Amino acid sequence: MMCTCTPVSRSSELRENMDLMSFFLLLAVLMKVTEASVAQFSQPGASAPGNIIIGGLFPIHEAVVPVNYTGNNSISAPERPACISFYTKGLNQALAMINAVKMANKSPMLSSLNITLGYRIYDTCSDVTTALWAVHDIMRPFSECESPEDSPQPIQPIMAVIGTTSSEISIAVARDLNLQMIPQISYASTATILSDKSRFPAFMRTVPSDEYQTCAMAKLLKSNKWTWVGIIITDGDYGRSALEGFIQHTQTEGICIAFKAILPDSLADQQKLNADIDNTLNIIENNPKVRVVISFAKSSQMQLLFKGLQSRNISNDMVWVASDNWSTAKHILNDGSITDIGKVLGFTFKSGNFTSFYQYLTNLQFESEDEIKDSFLKEFLELNAGNASNAVLELMKSTNLDKIFSIEMAVTAVANAVAKLCTERQCEDSTDIHPWELLTKLRSITFENGGEMYKFDENGDINLGYDLFLWEGDQSDIHANDIIAEYDPTKSGFLYMHNDLSEIEKVVSKCSNSCQPGQYKKTAEGQHTCCYECLTCVENHYSNIPDADECSPCDSESMWSLSNSTECHPKVFEYFDWNSGFAIVLLILAAFGVLLLFFISALFFWQRNSPVVKAAGGPLCHLILVSLLGSFISVVFFVGEPSDLTCRARQVIFGFSFTLCVSCILVKSLKILLAFEMNFELKELLCVLYRPYMIVSVGMGVQIIICTVWLTLYKPFKDKEVQTESILLECNEGFYVMFWLMLGYIALLALFCFTFAYIGRKLPQNYNEAKFITFSMVICLMAWIIFIPIHVTTSGKYVPAVEMVVILISNYGILSCHFLPKSYIILFKKEHNTKDAFMKNVYEYARKSAENIKGLPGTEPQFKQENSVYTISNLSFVPEEKY
Repeated sequence: MMCTCTPVSRSSELRENMDLMSFFLLLAVLMKVTEASVAQFSQPGASAPGNIIIGGLFPIHEAVVPVNYTGNNSISAPERPACISFYTKGLNQALAMINAVKMANKSPMLSSLNITLGYRIYDTCSDVTTALWAVHDIMRPFSECESPEDSPQPIQPIMAVIGTTSSEISIAVARDLNLQMIPQISYASTATILSDKSRFPAFMRTVPSDEYQTCAMAKLLKSNKWTWVGIIITDGDYGRSALEGFIQHTQTEGICIAFKAILPDSLADQQKLNADIDNTLNIIENNPKVRVVISFAKSSQMQLLFKGLQSRNISNDMVWVASDNWSTAKHILNDGSITDIGKVLGFTFKSGNFTSFYQYLTNLQFESEDEIKDSFLKEFLELNAGNASNAVLELMKSTNLDKIFSIEMAVTAVANAVAKLCTERQCEDSTDIHPWELLTKLRSITFENGGEMYKFDENGDINLGYDLFLWEGDQSDIHANDIIAEYDPTKSGFLYMHNDLSEIEKVVSKCSNSCQPGQYKKTAEGQHTCCYECLTCVENHYSNIPDADECSPCDSESMWSLSNSTECHPKVFEYFDWNSGFAIVLLILAAFGVLLLFFISALFFWQRNSPVVKAAGGPLCHLILVSLLGSFISVVFFVGEPSDLTCRARQVIFGFSFTLCVSCILVKSLKILLAFEMNFELKELLCVLYRPYMIVSVGMGVQIIICTVWLTLYKPFKDKEVQTESILLECNEGFYVMFWLMLGYIALLALFCFTFAYIGRKLPQNYNEAKFITFSMVICLMAWIIFIPIHVTTSGKYVPAVEMVVILISNYGILSCHFLPKSYIILFKKEHNTKDAFMKNVYEYARKSAENIKGLPGTEPQFKQENSVYTISNLSFVPEEKY
């Protein structure tokens, strides 16, 4: 109420003076009426004298009678609203403050200073307007127009206020108390906005902010994999602040809110409340996948909601997560059972030892002088038909342990701040100190309560964490044994103490079924992220957790996976290894070829002077055998894990060896023609060309030049090819032109051998050495011609095996055509391995050749041997003059 202190201006005209006097008289009458109305309203329900007075704002009633606005322009004087629905828990909280004040007055810290605390407690009726009327009374002593000195009956100013319960009311009250910086300590208002000291500098509280409660709720949901939930709030600053904080934390934890139900903050309009309750029930019924609902509503609202659930027979496998607003109000079940509504998990503030408060309630005397002054107790006793014992029992049953502890802590903080302030200065008279001075002490003190030390943080909060309760058993209030976990805000985690939570863990509250490992979530556009379909991870991607948002790629260089994989597998190194069955077979063939070479070499050395060995080339055949040995050895370098050394050695060894072999065979081909060619012109040309060592040296020299350039400029090296499931280790030939040039040169020499041998194809039937050379060269050429497309089109670890096969075919082709027939004659046809047998063949060929030249028919000699396999290619055992 505003006061106007305007001096009367004097005027010479009497009429004007009379008008002014009439105006002031009317104004005085109106002020008296208004002050009477306010004074009538503002009487506290309980009070006690003291040097320092603290105020208390408690919801002794739950609602007020709503004002019916008729719509006309008539406005009546403000009247005290009628409060309804007596709230026993609110009275219990007021008594807790009274007991705490008495305990503080008995403490040495105040008694030693001869200072006592007094109180004035008001009923907010759970209504903002009613609470503001009480604040108006609290602020009256600080009014400029009405100071304590000027009043005939001075009113002691209130230095601090304890309350209120509702954040909605605390926000409104704090704005008014900020005008005089009167410290307000709430024991239950948890709205996050109240931590903003720039807007509420005088507000403090002994409970944590909803910021921590909503965070704890989100972590509870995540730990139980409840991602599809509903939320119920009240339509006010508290409810909307809680919703905002909850949404923020659920988004961080990947939780989706399926629906939001908003109930009216005021309980006065029952018609609107019932309509909103019915709407909320419809929402719950239409969301069958939502099995977890978080509620920041009031206990009376939840009572109506649970009653509606029971009447509609909605599934009872739900979990209700209760805020501190109604978490301890088990009485709301009425005559119903907890199993009818599901499970209730409630967050409550930390509590302490209540022995002194229970003792106070036990010793409560309703007829004592102090209690007679308490209008709240009088009303409560009347509600209990004047039975004090029943009234005390009802008060004990309605005790909220967490709120009682917070109230006691708030009073203890004020008492400690008063003691510290009064130690520094005189404060027996309440006018000696100011509220903002007390506020300064409150923000900095550290005080003890129940053996523990406490201090307000920079936001004016005391954050002790939460207890998580599970409603079990009868409808009695929450007990310590109902605690299943503790939440520590500093660690952002729960410490569970309940062993069996299987019934809670069975509850599934999801929009979509979980995606299994190996799958990922695909959310449709415009839908909640919690509503999705499960898709399979593609190749080389994996997911190893349920409900993965995406599949993780495997490292393509070293890992792989199939579709629908839960992990990546390391890629194995692939190469033509020693344990491969194919490699073993080829190596056995190579080893057999080497043994065969040693056997033939030993046999030819033993028979080195025999006509067959001399006909096979004499020393030249031993050089061919050595070259074939190198070719067989080169096969070994194609097996096993490749290295730079093996990649270079295998091609060079084969190139040199096989070039030497073919060069020697070329010499043999020329020598055959030189020995048996009857065309003298061609024979003269062959005599000029026939230089055995020169031919071999030139043939090898060209190959040496090719390989030297190759190894110098384009070295073969170990390479790897990353494949889907493996890493292929292979040899890169460096420059494939050089590789094909090396093989092409060998093929060219083989083609010359084939040509010269083909020219000598008409040699005598018993002399078929040229034919064997032709066959061996055909085998080599065909093998390498077939090798080209196979090598070009083949990939993988068996590429080296292709070249190994061709090398072995070429080696065995030369062995079979050049050495095995000679070995057979030496071992099993010794009669053909003589000088006479050889001379007969020479004579027969010479005679037939002469007859062909003269055009005369010849006769078959009697000594012709039809099936002789004897072959000859050298006349070295015949003297030169006998050629």
